[in-house]
Amino acid sequence: MALISAFTIIRGLSLFHITLAFLLLTAPAKVADQNVVFMLGEAMHLPHTTSFNSTSPPIAFLAAVFAFFGLADLTAVSMNELIAIEYWSSQAPVRLFFLFILTGYTYVAKPGGLLGVKAVEYGMVSGPGDHLKNSIVFTWSFLEVICWFWIFVSLRDERRNIALREIEKRKAEEDRL
Repeated sequence: MALISAFTIIRGLSLFHITLAFLLLTAPAKVADQNVVFMLGEAMHLPHTTSFNSTSPPIAFLAAVFAFFGLADLTAVSMNELIAIEYWSSQAPVRLFFLFILTGYTYVAKPGGLLGVKAVEYGMVSGPGDHLKNSIVFTWSFLEVICWFWIFVSLRDERRNIALREIEKRKAEEDRL
């Protein structure tokens, strides 16, 4: 059995999303100026965005999306254990896959990256998804990949433990009869 259950990790991640929503509404520069954002951005040679220096309508919309996901996930994790295990066992791989693709795209398609435009050769050409190639998006998606992988592994362990308990319960019923 894992030290921290998958449901505890999901609750923590949901509260993180709600906190992130609050910070994006009140002081988005605090999010952009975090040390982890700077360190991961510099380590991956990603540009640091200045769009988070003040509040704006897109950032407010992003805050509403984070608040929605945080509240929806808190509600879903409060379901019956067996239903919640089934629900999160289908959600975790989908979220993990999407976030892995986003993290990979942010890194590989960065300016000067494997699939990115070479800034020296072609100048600063703007293309689709250019606003995703920054340290904030990479840090968020990378940390989410770590959390969702942890959730995925914990869920598999919990499903196995539930199956073992069910087998022991059936054996005990057979022995009684």
